[in-house]
Amino acid sequence: MPLTLLSALPAGILFALVTTITPGPNNTMLLASGVNFGYRRTLPHMCGISTGVAVLMLAVGFGLGEAFRLFPVLYTVLEAASVAYLLYLAWKIGTSDQVQLRRGEPRPMTFFQAVAFQWINPKAWMMVLTAATTVRLSDNFGFNAVLMSTVFVVIGFPCISLWAAGGQALRGFLSNRQRLRIFNVTMALLLVLSLYPAVQHFLA
Repeated sequence: MPLTLLSALPAGILFALVTTITPGPNNTMLLASGVNFGYRRTLPHMCGISTGVAVLMLAVGFGLGEAFRLFPVLYTVLEAASVAYLLYLAWKIGTSDQVQLRRGEPRPMTFFQAVAFQWINPKAWMMVLTAATTVRLSDNFGFNAVLMSTVFVVIGFPCISLWAAGGQALRGFLSNRQRLRIFNVTMALLLVLSLYPAVQHFLA
């Protein structure tokens, strides 16, 4: 194993652990989904998050990051759209007796919805852009992205699973409709609070 990879891998693992286990839009939604739908029905959502972050990491590693560097306005537009959508999502969660992510029967987010969601998730962008520029598992930028996307999947999936499992564990306590409503309002507020770094950067 190359010396660069051996020396940088612990840093890459620690970065993936910290960024995927801490609160953010994905984990807040997984906790709420675990409460409303259970762990098993939330599995496609979790798999979509891991896949989406890995794809985003690869996209940045193979050129998208350079496009943002050359045209900063693109990232600003993306950031504004992300904040607007997540505020809408928080409103939908907070005003429902169940988590309802789109029109029709309330159900958990699907695999492909979760994959697509990462493209407008400010925390996901922060994770992959920071990883691409600060964690050097390889001197080759593209191969570095491949390695970090693998680390994000291997380390990140168990971390986000804890949030869905925590929601599952709370289902009995939140079987009361009023308590569930309070929980969903709380999750909506946390989702809004998770946008603070993106809003701060946008207004700077």
